[in-house]
Amino acid sequence: MDNKNILVTGGSGFIGLNLILELLKKTDYRIYNLDKISYSSNNESLSKLITNNGDKFSERYSFLNADLAKRAEVDDALRISNPDLIIHLAAESHVDKSINNPEIFIKSNIFGTFNLLEESLNHYKNLKRYRKDAFKFYHISTDEVFGSLNYNEKSFDETSKYNPRSPYSASKASSDHLVNSWYHTYDLPVIITNCSNNYGPGQHYEKLIPKIIINSILGFEIPIYGNGQNIRDWVFVEDHVDALITIMNNGIIGEKYCIGANNELSNKRITEIICSKLDKKVRKDEPYIKQVKFVEDRLGHDFRYALDTSKIKSNLGWQAKTSFNKGIEQTINWYLKNADYI
Repeated sequence: MDNKNILVTGGSGFIGLNLILELLKKTDYRIYNLDKISYSSNNESLSKLITNNGDKFSERYSFLNADLAKRAEVDDALRISNPDLIIHLAAESHVDKSINNPEIFIKSNIFGTFNLLEESLNHYKNLKRYRKDAFKFYHISTDEVFGSLNYNEKSFDETSKYNPRSPYSASKASSDHLVNSWYHTYDLPVIITNCSNNYGPGQHYEKLIPKIIINSILGFEIPIYGNGQNIRDWVFVEDHVDALITIMNNGIIGEKYCIGANNELSNKRITEIICSKLDKKVRKDEPYIKQVKFVEDRLGHDFRYALDTSKIKSNLGWQAKTSFNKGIEQTINWYLKNADYI
Protein backbone atom coordinates (compact mmCIF):
# COMPACT_ATOMS: atom_id res chain seq x y z
CA MET A 1 0.00 0.00 0.00
CA ASP A 2 2.99 2.32 -0.36
CA ASN A 3 3.71 5.27 -2.65
CA LYS A 4 0.09 5.84 -3.62
CA ASN A 5 -2.55 8.52 -3.02
CA ILE A 6 -5.45 8.52 -0.57
CA LEU A 7 -8.24 11.08 -0.74
CA VAL A 8 -10.03 11.46 2.60
CA THR A 9 -13.24 13.50 2.53
CA GLY A 10 -14.09 15.24 5.79
CA GLY A 11 -10.53 14.79 6.99
CA SER A 12 -10.71 17.84 9.26
CA GLY A 13 -13.53 16.33 11.30
CA PHE A 14 -13.13 14.34 14.50
CA ILE A 15 -12.76 10.87 12.96
CA GLY A 16 -10.98 12.19 9.87
CA LEU A 17 -8.28 13.93 11.88
CA ASN A 18 -7.50 10.74 13.80
CA LEU A 19 -7.58 8.66 10.63
CA ILE A 20 -5.21 10.95 8.70
CA LEU A 21 -2.67 11.02 11.51
CA GLU A 22 -2.72 7.23 11.73
CA LEU A 23 -2.37 6.83 7.96
CA LEU A 24 0.63 9.15 7.98
CA LYS A 25 2.17 7.05 10.75
CA LYS A 26 1.44 3.61 9.30
CA THR A 27 1.78 4.05 5.52
CA ASP A 28 3.88 5.87 2.96
CA TYR A 29 0.78 7.14 1.17
CA ARG A 30 0.35 10.74 0.17
CA ILE A 31 -2.81 11.93 1.96
CA TYR A 32 -5.18 14.52 0.50
CA ASN A 33 -7.75 15.98 2.86
CA LEU A 34 -10.88 17.27 1.12
CA ASP A 35 -12.92 19.37 3.53
CA LYS A 36 -15.18 22.40 3.20
CA ILE A 37 -14.29 23.53 6.79
CA SER A 38 -17.42 23.97 8.87
CA TYR A 39 -18.07 24.94 12.48
CA SER A 40 -17.02 21.49 13.74
CA SER A 41 -13.77 21.16 11.77
CA ASN A 42 -10.42 20.61 13.48
CA ASN A 43 -8.29 21.78 10.57
CA GLU A 44 -6.06 24.05 12.63
CA SER A 45 -5.41 21.28 15.15
CA LEU A 46 -4.71 18.80 12.37
CA SER A 47 -2.25 21.14 10.66
CA LYS A 48 -0.40 21.73 13.94
CA LEU A 49 -0.19 18.01 14.69
CA ILE A 50 1.18 17.28 11.22
CA THR A 51 3.70 20.13 11.45
CA ASN A 52 4.82 18.94 14.88
CA ASN A 53 5.67 15.56 13.37
CA GLY A 54 8.14 17.22 11.00
CA ASP A 55 8.81 17.01 7.28
CA LYS A 56 8.06 13.29 7.16
CA PHE A 57 4.36 14.05 7.63
CA SER A 58 4.14 17.52 6.08
CA GLU A 59 5.54 16.48 2.70
CA ARG A 60 2.91 13.74 2.39
CA TYR A 61 -0.12 15.80 3.39
CA SER A 62 -2.18 18.23 1.31
CA PHE A 63 -5.35 20.11 2.20
CA LEU A 64 -8.01 20.68 -0.46
CA ASN A 65 -10.67 23.21 0.53
CA ALA A 66 -13.68 21.92 -1.38
CA ASP A 67 -17.40 21.37 -0.91
CA LEU A 68 -18.79 18.03 -2.11
CA ALA A 69 -22.10 19.73 -2.90
CA LYS A 70 -20.29 21.66 -5.66
CA ARG A 71 -19.53 19.32 -8.54
CA ALA A 72 -16.77 21.43 -10.10
CA GLU A 73 -14.87 21.52 -6.80
CA VAL A 74 -15.11 17.74 -6.51
CA ASP A 75 -13.79 17.37 -10.06
CA ASP A 76 -10.83 19.62 -9.23
CA ALA A 77 -10.09 17.71 -6.01
CA LEU A 78 -9.94 14.35 -7.79
CA ARG A 79 -7.81 15.75 -10.58
CA ILE A 80 -5.32 17.14 -8.05
CA SER A 81 -5.27 14.12 -5.72
CA ASN A 82 -5.38 11.43 -8.43
CA PRO A 83 -6.42 8.87 -5.78
CA ASP A 84 -5.85 5.14 -5.57
CA LEU A 85 -8.22 5.02 -2.63
CA ILE A 86 -11.08 7.30 -1.58
CA ILE A 87 -12.26 7.25 2.03
CA HIS A 88 -15.58 9.08 2.24
CA LEU A 89 -16.07 10.39 5.78
CA ALA A 90 -17.52 13.82 5.03
CA ALA A 91 -21.05 14.27 6.38
CA GLU A 92 -23.27 16.56 8.34
CA SER A 93 -23.78 14.43 11.43
CA HIS A 94 -25.57 16.21 14.27
CA VAL A 95 -29.12 14.87 14.66
CA ASP A 96 -30.47 17.99 16.39
CA LYS A 97 -29.26 20.19 13.56
CA SER A 98 -30.86 17.85 11.02
CA ILE A 99 -34.20 18.26 12.77
CA ASN A 100 -33.93 22.06 12.75
CA ASN A 101 -32.46 22.42 9.25
CA PRO A 102 -32.70 19.20 7.20
CA GLU A 103 -31.86 20.88 3.88
CA ILE A 104 -28.12 21.12 4.55
CA PHE A 105 -28.08 17.38 5.33
CA ILE A 106 -29.75 16.58 2.03
CA LYS A 107 -27.24 18.76 0.16
CA SER A 108 -24.13 17.48 1.96
CA ASN A 109 -24.92 13.84 2.60
CA ILE A 110 -26.98 12.95 -0.47
CA PHE A 111 -25.99 15.34 -3.26
CA GLY A 112 -22.42 15.51 -1.94
CA THR A 113 -22.12 11.73 -2.07
CA PHE A 114 -23.70 11.65 -5.53
CA ASN A 115 -21.17 14.17 -6.84
CA LEU A 116 -18.29 12.25 -5.32
CA LEU A 117 -19.53 8.96 -6.78
CA GLU A 118 -19.90 10.43 -10.26
CA GLU A 119 -16.45 12.01 -10.26
CA SER A 120 -14.92 8.90 -8.67
CA LEU A 121 -16.43 6.72 -11.38
CA ASN A 122 -15.03 9.00 -14.10
CA HIS A 123 -11.64 8.86 -12.39
CA TYR A 124 -11.81 5.07 -12.00
CA LYS A 125 -12.67 4.48 -15.66
CA ASN A 126 -9.58 6.44 -16.75
CA LEU A 127 -7.10 4.63 -14.51
CA LYS A 128 -4.52 2.34 -16.03
CA ARG A 129 -5.22 -1.34 -15.49
CA TYR A 130 -2.68 -1.89 -12.68
CA ARG A 131 -4.15 1.02 -10.69
CA LYS A 132 -7.75 0.15 -11.52
CA ASP A 133 -7.33 -3.33 -10.07
CA ALA A 134 -6.32 -1.88 -6.68
CA PHE A 135 -8.73 1.10 -6.54
CA LYS A 136 -11.36 1.30 -3.77
CA PHE A 137 -14.15 3.68 -2.80
CA TYR A 138 -14.63 3.34 0.93
CA HIS A 139 -17.87 4.77 2.36
CA ILE A 140 -18.15 5.38 6.12
CA SER A 141 -21.67 5.35 7.56
CA THR A 142 -23.56 4.99 10.83
CA ASP A 143 -25.63 2.46 12.77
CA GLU A 144 -28.47 5.00 12.83
CA VAL A 145 -29.55 4.00 9.31
CA PHE A 146 -31.03 0.79 10.76
CA GLY A 147 -33.47 2.57 13.06
CA SER A 148 -34.18 1.91 16.74
CA LEU A 149 -34.07 -1.20 18.94
CA ASN A 150 -35.93 -2.12 22.11
CA TYR A 151 -34.16 -3.53 25.18
CA ASN A 152 -34.36 -7.18 24.21
CA GLU A 153 -34.04 -6.98 20.45
CA LYS A 154 -30.93 -8.48 18.88
CA SER A 155 -28.26 -6.15 17.58
CA PHE A 156 -28.21 -4.87 14.02
CA ASP A 157 -25.84 -6.55 11.58
CA GLU A 158 -24.84 -6.27 7.92
CA THR A 159 -28.13 -7.87 6.80
CA SER A 160 -30.44 -5.62 8.83
CA LYS A 161 -33.14 -3.68 7.01
CA TYR A 162 -32.81 0.08 6.80
CA ASN A 163 -35.30 2.06 8.86
CA PRO A 164 -33.93 5.60 9.35
CA ARG A 165 -36.00 7.81 11.63
CA SER A 166 -34.35 11.26 11.59
CA PRO A 167 -33.40 13.57 8.72
CA TYR A 168 -29.74 12.83 9.50
CA SER A 169 -30.09 9.04 9.43
CA ALA A 170 -32.33 9.24 6.35
CA SER A 171 -29.67 11.25 4.52
CA LYS A 172 -26.98 8.74 5.52
CA ALA A 173 -29.19 5.81 4.50
CA SER A 174 -29.67 7.48 1.13
CA SER A 175 -25.92 7.86 0.70
CA ASP A 176 -25.41 4.18 1.58
CA HIS A 177 -27.93 3.17 -1.08
CA LEU A 178 -26.27 5.41 -3.66
CA VAL A 179 -22.86 3.88 -2.98
CA ASN A 180 -24.28 0.36 -3.16
CA SER A 181 -26.03 1.11 -6.44
CA TRP A 182 -22.84 2.53 -8.02
CA TYR A 183 -21.21 -0.82 -7.18
CA HIS A 184 -23.96 -2.97 -8.67
CA THR A 185 -24.79 -0.77 -11.67
CA TYR A 186 -21.44 0.74 -12.65
CA ASP A 187 -18.96 -1.73 -11.06
CA LEU A 188 -17.34 0.96 -8.93
CA PRO A 189 -15.36 -1.05 -6.33
CA VAL A 190 -16.87 -0.01 -2.99
CA ILE A 191 -16.87 -1.06 0.65
CA ILE A 192 -19.40 0.27 3.18
CA THR A 193 -19.01 0.39 6.96
CA ASN A 194 -21.58 1.26 9.61
CA CYS A 195 -20.20 2.35 12.97
CA SER A 196 -21.65 3.03 16.40
CA ASN A 197 -21.18 6.25 18.39
CA ASN A 198 -17.60 7.53 18.50
CA TYR A 199 -15.97 9.39 21.39
CA GLY A 200 -12.49 10.52 22.36
CA PRO A 201 -10.18 13.52 22.83
CA GLY A 202 -10.95 16.61 20.76
CA GLN A 203 -14.51 15.78 19.76
CA HIS A 204 -16.75 18.77 19.07
CA TYR A 205 -18.77 20.24 21.92
CA GLU A 206 -22.12 19.47 20.27
CA LYS A 207 -21.67 15.72 20.92
CA LEU A 208 -22.90 14.14 24.15
CA ILE A 209 -19.66 13.16 25.92
CA PRO A 210 -17.70 16.40 25.39
CA LYS A 211 -20.81 18.40 26.29
CA ILE A 212 -21.10 16.56 29.61
CA ILE A 213 -17.40 17.05 30.39
CA ILE A 214 -17.20 20.71 29.36
CA ASN A 215 -20.48 21.76 30.99
CA SER A 216 -19.41 20.01 34.18
CA ILE A 217 -16.06 21.82 34.28
CA LEU A 218 -17.60 25.21 33.52
CA GLY A 219 -20.37 24.79 36.08
CA PHE A 220 -23.18 24.85 33.51
CA GLU A 221 -26.28 22.69 33.47
CA ILE A 222 -25.75 19.24 31.93
CA PRO A 223 -28.80 18.74 29.68
CA ILE A 224 -30.02 15.15 29.27
CA TYR A 225 -32.88 14.34 26.93
CA GLY A 226 -36.04 12.78 28.38
CA ASN A 227 -35.31 10.36 31.22
CA GLY A 228 -31.76 9.62 30.05
CA GLN A 229 -32.47 5.95 29.32
CA ASN A 230 -31.65 6.04 25.60
CA ILE A 231 -28.86 3.55 24.89
CA ARG A 232 -25.90 3.73 22.50
CA ASP A 233 -22.86 1.55 21.85
CA TRP A 234 -19.70 3.64 22.31
CA VAL A 235 -16.49 3.01 20.38
CA PHE A 236 -13.26 4.88 21.13
CA VAL A 237 -12.19 6.81 18.03
CA GLU A 238 -8.74 5.14 17.90
CA ASP A 239 -10.46 1.75 17.73
CA HIS A 240 -12.69 2.96 14.92
CA VAL A 241 -9.65 4.19 13.00
CA ASP A 242 -7.93 0.85 13.56
CA ALA A 243 -10.99 -0.91 12.13
CA LEU A 244 -11.03 1.40 9.11
CA ILE A 245 -7.38 0.68 8.32
CA THR A 246 -7.94 -3.06 8.81
CA ILE A 247 -10.81 -2.96 6.32
CA MET A 248 -8.82 -0.71 3.99
CA ASN A 249 -6.09 -3.35 3.86
CA ASN A 250 -8.14 -6.55 3.91
CA GLY A 251 -11.81 -5.74 3.28
CA ILE A 252 -13.62 -7.40 0.37
CA ILE A 253 -15.05 -5.27 -2.44
CA GLY A 254 -18.84 -5.11 -2.32
CA GLU A 255 -19.03 -6.10 1.34
CA LYS A 256 -20.43 -4.23 4.35
CA TYR A 257 -18.90 -4.30 7.83
CA CYS A 258 -20.40 -3.22 11.15
CA ILE A 259 -17.98 -1.58 13.59
CA GLY A 260 -18.77 -1.34 17.30
CA ALA A 261 -17.33 -1.96 20.75
CA ASN A 262 -20.15 -3.69 22.69
CA ASN A 263 -20.17 -0.81 25.17
CA GLU A 264 -23.93 -0.28 25.48
CA LEU A 265 -24.62 2.48 27.98
CA SER A 266 -27.55 4.79 28.62
CA ASN A 267 -27.07 8.55 28.44
CA LYS A 268 -27.85 8.71 32.16
CA ARG A 269 -25.22 6.10 33.00
CA ILE A 270 -22.58 7.84 30.89
CA THR A 271 -23.31 11.08 32.72
CA GLU A 272 -22.97 9.35 36.08
CA ILE A 273 -19.62 7.81 35.11
CA ILE A 274 -18.17 11.10 33.89
CA CYS A 275 -19.41 13.07 36.89
CA SER A 276 -18.04 10.47 39.30
CA LYS A 277 -14.60 10.63 37.67
CA LEU A 278 -14.61 14.42 37.69
CA ASP A 279 -15.53 14.40 41.39
CA LYS A 280 -12.16 12.72 42.03
CA LYS A 281 -10.13 14.79 39.56
CA VAL A 282 -11.45 18.32 40.13
CA ARG A 283 -13.11 18.57 43.51
CA LYS A 284 -15.76 21.15 44.32
CA ASP A 285 -18.41 21.72 46.98
CA GLU A 286 -21.17 19.67 45.34
CA PRO A 287 -21.00 16.52 43.18
CA TYR A 288 -21.07 17.28 39.45
CA ILE A 289 -24.16 15.11 39.04
CA LYS A 290 -26.13 17.93 40.72
CA GLN A 291 -25.67 19.93 37.50
CA VAL A 292 -27.78 17.47 35.50
CA LYS A 293 -31.06 18.76 34.15
CA PHE A 294 -33.46 16.47 32.31
CA VAL A 295 -34.89 18.39 29.36
CA GLU A 296 -37.65 17.84 26.83
CA ASP A 297 -36.86 14.83 24.70
CA ARG A 298 -35.55 15.14 21.16
CA LEU A 299 -38.16 14.73 18.41
CA GLY A 300 -38.24 11.14 17.18
CA HIS A 301 -35.48 10.13 19.61
CA ASP A 302 -34.34 6.57 18.81
CA PHE A 303 -34.22 4.43 21.94
CA ARG A 304 -31.31 2.05 21.37
CA TYR A 305 -28.58 1.32 18.84
CA ALA A 306 -26.39 -1.78 18.95
CA LEU A 307 -24.24 -3.58 16.37
CA ASP A 308 -23.26 -7.23 16.00
CA THR A 309 -19.56 -7.12 15.09
CA SER A 310 -19.07 -10.86 14.59
CA LYS A 311 -18.46 -10.48 10.84
CA ILE A 312 -15.49 -8.12 11.10
CA LYS A 313 -14.12 -10.19 13.99
CA SER A 314 -14.37 -13.56 12.22
CA ASN A 315 -13.49 -12.38 8.69
CA LEU A 316 -10.84 -9.76 9.40
CA GLY A 317 -9.74 -10.50 12.97
CA TRP A 318 -10.67 -7.06 14.29
CA GLN A 319 -12.27 -6.17 17.60
CA ALA A 320 -12.25 -3.07 19.75
CA LYS A 321 -9.37 -2.95 22.23
CA THR A 322 -10.26 0.03 24.43
CA SER A 323 -12.58 -0.49 27.39
CA PHE A 324 -15.01 2.33 28.04
CA ASN A 325 -13.38 3.01 31.40
CA LYS A 326 -9.96 3.46 29.79
CA GLY A 327 -11.30 5.49 26.86
CA ILE A 328 -13.35 7.86 28.99
CA GLU A 329 -10.38 8.41 31.33
CA GLN A 330 -8.24 9.44 28.36
CA THR A 331 -11.01 11.66 27.06
CA ILE A 332 -11.67 13.46 30.35
CA ASN A 333 -7.94 13.97 30.94
CA TRP A 334 -7.54 15.49 27.47
CA TYR A 335 -10.22 18.11 28.10
CA LEU A 336 -8.77 18.91 31.51
CA LYS A 337 -5.33 19.47 29.94
CA ASN A 338 -6.63 21.49 26.99
CA ALA A 339 -8.22 24.50 28.64
CA ASP A 340 -7.99 26.52 25.41
CA TYR A 341 -10.38 24.08 23.75
CA ILE A 342 -12.91 24.55 26.55
